[in-house]
Amino acid sequence: MKTVTTLTAMFLGLAVSSFAADFKGFVQDEKCSTKPAMKGNAECSKKCIDGGDKAVLVTADGKIMKIANQDLIKAHAGHNVTITGKLDGETITIEKVTM
Repeated sequence: MKTVTTLTAMFLGLAVSSFAADFKGFVQDEKCSTKPAMKGNAECSKKCIDGGDKAVLVTADGKIMKIANQDLIKAHAGHNVTITGKLDGETITIEKVTM
C-alpha cells in the first residue's frame, strides 16, 4: 500500500508541475539583475538586452528567474510584466507575456 501511495503522490506532483503559472516581475538583463543599484533601470535593461545579454525576470521579492525562450521576452526589456509559463527549476518557459 505504501508503494501505491508513494507512486500516486509522485505522479500527482509531476502533473501539477507541468501546469502553467503566472510570474510577475521586471524584465532585466542577467548581468545587472544582481546589482541593487541597477534594480528597475529600464534604460540599461533595454540597452543590454538589445546588445545580446540574456533577459531574466526579477520578482518583487528579488528572486531572479531565468527565461528559456529569450525571443519572446526581448520586446519587454525594462518593463514590469506577467509571464504565463512553466517553471523548471529556476527557468521559465514562456507561453504568454502581458504588461
